[in-house]
Amino acid sequence: MADGHAMRINNYQRPVNLIEIANRSRINRADARPEETSFKDMFSRELAENRQIFFSKHAQERLHSRGINLSEETLSNIADAIDKAEVKGSRETLVLADEAAFVVSVKNRTVITAFDREHLREGVVTSIDSAVII
Repeated sequence: MADGHAMRINNYQRPVNLIEIANRSRINRADARPEETSFKDMFSRELAENRQIFFSKHAQERLHSRGINLSEETLSNIADAIDKAEVKGSRETLVLADEAAFVVSVKNRTVITAFDREHLREGVVTSIDSAVII
């Protein structure tokens, strides 16, 4: 810890500045003091910011054209799969879910394309270096 305030979380590979997080607390207008926010809440919020998933325009079109609807649980599972692939050093991974498969850029946390089960059986997936089954 070079600055004494950052902590690296192995699964997320991003320094977390706890002082900066604490300074982001909202001010309670009634008594002009920072709101009481637990460390756990602040830490969870900071980690959640890293778990965002993005969808390329192509992936959005594929999801729409193939009628693939993603639940919150599936999105969370994809985020978990990206985290696992990142820890292993993957760059592009195939995430296999029950209802669909997704090619994901791990570095950008971006779904590049999506396949429903029918289309996945028809082809070959290229340009991946790993697969995660969720």
